[in-house]
Amino acid sequence: MNRCNPVLRGVVRLALLLVLSSCAQPMGLSTGATGALYKPDGPGPFPAVVVLHGCNGVSPQMQAWAQRLNRWGYAAVVVDSFGPRGYPDGICAKGQLVPAETRARDAFAAAAWLRNQPLVDGARIGVIGFSHGGWTVMRAILEPAAREAGAVPFRAAVAYYPACPPGHATIASDTLILIGAADDWTPAPRCTAYVASQVEPAHTLEIKVYPGATHAFDVMAPPRTAFGHFMSFDPSAADDSFAMARRFFDARLKAN
Repeated sequence: MNRCNPVLRGVVRLALLLVLSSCAQPMGLSTGATGALYKPDGPGPFPAVVVLHGCNGVSPQMQAWAQRLNRWGYAAVVVDSFGPRGYPDGICAKGQLVPAETRARDAFAAAAWLRNQPLVDGARIGVIGFSHGGWTVMRAILEPAAREAGAVPFRAAVAYYPACPPGHATIASDTLILIGAADDWTPAPRCTAYVASQVEPAHTLEIKVYPGATHAFDVMAPPRTAFGHFMSFDPSAADDSFAMARRFFDARLKAN
């Protein structure tokens, strides 16, 4: 099993506030978000992916995703947007306490940090997010969001069961949405409508809707209800989504 590099061990907290002050590309915010870096075996440089947790904060699922990305050949940074801001137990009942706009800046700052690491290919950085983190991805892919943050857009983005926005703002990153048809927390029709609203987008915007799948369909846990929403692991949808995410990233972060 891949582990964090002992020197740059993920629990190594990326003081993104300090990163911002030392980064050549200022982000225009002051944030106390932290992160965990995981690297594949070998010297690199590797393509990299920024990982954004759901409303429950950094969970074992995020470490599992970082290790999965390592097996696929990617360095990964899991960003903690809640704990350092005083919400270690998450904000599932109050999602606006740390809105997507704030977390998108965290993601851009993490990408900026990665670009300064010798083990990372700074031209090949993507982002993946889940639920609240997926909502953040949908904010981070917008051309205005990157421009306002003074950031380099992500080369590829994957959003698991996100809250999709209304409207059709120009996107700056190739994006894949993975969502369940039976999701009663972030309903799939909002995302299918969002994709349909993009007329000849400059970047790829794809969606896969899994019949019968609920919110958090990729999380290996018993069926449960939380905050009034039903969630259940769907192994078929999960496996297919992993394969789709890998192909999507590989085509954009590894291909010449």
